[in-house]
Formats: sequence, structure tokens, C-alpha cells
Amino acid sequence: MKNVLASIGIGNASVDTVLPTAAVRPGDTVDAEVHIEGGKVEQEVGTVRFEIETRYLTDDGYREVDLSRFTLAEGLTIQPGQSEVREVSFEIPYDTPVTVGGVKVWLETELDISLAVDPEDKDYLDVRPTPRLQAVFDAMDDLGFSLKSAECEADPHGRYTSGRRFVQEFEYRATGGEFRGTLDEVELVANPGPDALDLFVEVDRRGGLLSELSGTDETKTRARIETTDRASVRQQLEELLRKHV
Repeated sequence: MKNVLASIGIGNASVDTVLPTAAVRPGDTVDAEVHIEGGKVEQEVGTVRFEIETRYLTDDGYREVDLSRFTLAEGLTIQPGQSEVREVSFEIPYDTPVTVGGVKVWLETELDISLAVDPEDKDYLDVRPTPRLQAVFDAMDDLGFSLKSAECEADPHGRYTSGRRFVQEFEYRATGGEFRGTLDEVELVANPGPDALDLFVEVDRRGGLLSELSGTDETKTRARIETTDRASVRQQLEELLRKHV
């Protein structure tokens, strides 16, 4: 009877991943502990699996996606009442979105147990921007822009990157400074890496109805951010935006 109950999750083994902090940045290496507790019966664990996940918006609603997945252990036998702690290190991928607005990122730990409900643990992450992306955010603030939205959206045609199904788009409105009244909005898509950040920029100028209908009020361009200095990034973005006013 205990085996039957465990197969539907009653008296099953459990797993809990303990993180030193929920705050992470893309490119970070995180050290954590995985606590496994045996249930009422002996159980064979095929794998202890990790997945870093998020969700992105499609025409049909939100879809979940794995940013990274890896295996900690294979072929474990967990005895009734057994407690086991395993240490694990994993990297936060550079394409992990920043958790602003409604964007969510989480680490899911799962015990793969044959013929039973797989025990799992979900830990939400507070993903902060990389230093270069933070410099971009600060520079946009200095230039009089306010963040309107930051959504993960499907990119089925790979307009910005290859091999990724979605991008995170930051939409800014000009609420002050020299660009207020001349630019409607600026949309940014960041592609960070260890040595630089590629920034895709769409500038929406304030124009008349004809220009909006024809699409001539929008310009797409890009910049490569190699510094974390706020003033330097501000100057770089200011010069770029002035070309498209």
C-alpha cells in the first residue's frame, strides 16, 4: 500500500534546493545545496534534474521555456526517511531575462522517479541586469526616458539572435530631456555576453498620420556597449538617438 501511495505522491521522497540568495546576474556562478528527504518507501531516482525556466508571450498566450538544464546525479536509491545533501554549482545563462515588470525566472529541481509522481521544487530568482545593461538603464534615465514595459516576446524569425525563441524587449517613453516631443518611444533588445552587450534599438519618431501608416516614423539600428561607465554609455546612446530624430 505504501508503494501505491508513493506512486501518487503520498509519502513520496521530497527535494528542496537551498540558494544562498535569490538575487543573481546573468553570467554568475551560483553555489547551492540540494536537500533530498526519503519518503515512506525505498525509491529509485533516475536523475536529479535542474532547469532554469522563464516564460514568453506568443500570439496564443504565454509559453514556458528552458534557458538551461543539467543533471546533478543519476541512479540514486533513497531509503525511507533518509536525508541527503548534495552541493551543486550552476551558471546563470547570459540570455536570462531581467525580472522586471511581470517577467519571472525560476529554478526547478526535479527527482525523476519511475512509476511515481516526480517530486519537484521551484525557486524564483531575482535576476538583476549585468553591469553593462545597468549602465544602459541608467543612461536612458539620464536622457529623460521612463521604462514603460519589459516583456519577453516570441522571436520566431530570429530577428535579433539565432537559436533563441524569444527576446526581452524594454519599451521606453521620452518623458523629459531633449527627446521629449520628438520621439514617441524607444525599444531596446539587449544581447549580453561576457565581453560586450549588443543593443538593438528601434526608434519611433513623433510624426504625422501618413508617416505612421507608412512606417517611416520607425528606424532600427544597433549599438555595441563595451563599458560599464554610465556617462560614456549615455554619450553613446545620446549620439545614436540624435541621428534618428
